[in-house]
Amino acid sequence: MKFLLVFALLLTVSPITLSQDQQSALQEMVKTEQAFSRTAEVRTTREAFMEFIADDGLLFRPGPVNGKQWMLDHPVPVSNQRGLLAWQPTFAGMAASGDFGFTTGPWQSKPDINDAQPSAFGHFITVWKKQPDGSWKFAVDLGISHSDPGGPQVIMTPNEVRSTLMSKAVGVGSEKQRLLADDRKLAKASGKKAVAAFFARAESGVRVYRNDHLPAIGKSAAEKILTREDTQIKWAPSVSDVATSGDVGYTLGTYDIVDAKKKVLEHGSYVRIWRKHADAWKIVIDVINAY
Repeated sequence: MKFLLVFALLLTVSPITLSQDQQSALQEMVKTEQAFSRTAEVRTTREAFMEFIADDGLLFRPGPVNGKQWMLDHPVPVSNQRGLLAWQPTFAGMAASGDFGFTTGPWQSKPDINDAQPSAFGHFITVWKKQPDGSWKFAVDLGISHSDPGGPQVIMTPNEVRSTLMSKAVGVGSEKQRLLADDRKLAKASGKKAVAAFFARAESGVRVYRNDHLPAIGKSAAEKILTREDTQIKWAPSVSDVATSGDVGYTLGTYDIVDAKKKVLEHGSYVRIWRKHADAWKIVIDVINAY
């Protein structure tokens, strides 16, 4: 989910030190995200999404669907208004193989380009994969909405560095299954103590995205948001993917928040971005979106 941003934003990269090769790939990916946003501004949102989504890329409408097919099946209604959209990444990460990464940042929207002020705000997360032709296309896009614009910031990008990537390939199929299995272990553990189970598998700077809240960055901030889910959230992981280097990946699925009588209070989709630390997968970003 992305909507309009009318100001520039500060890009911060992952706290883990990036090699020169990773930084070069990270810059390419970030520039692609910025071109994606620019295309939506000067042309249309639909054209931008059709241009930058992978053939198998997923959007959430409200559950995960093939994004290109969904847009073909749902033409944009004729309107006298021309919506304005923009967004910018403020945080990003890249796999050692330089072929798989993620971006996240705030969005704003205006129903019409001539409106004086944006009418909606939120944050997005996007998973990007390098294609056989060398271009970057997004594989997953999901976001949240909230009432805070976040404030104007200045765009920064990683330094221009180019060299030959050297990374050890892994068995992608087996690593995908391992990551999905780890997410399922988290789902099982969450039935007893959701917050503790989550933090045991999260980076110290984990980002937690929930509707009606600004992103919670770090375990202390995340705990305040996650407490309401403790002992009453059920996860159903279904999909995973990883870089060819096996150090960055994502999982997605559905969730239910239930009360003491197991009545479903909220249902929706989730996406988790993961990064490997000393052979253990840790959560970088966790986002849910109810429907």
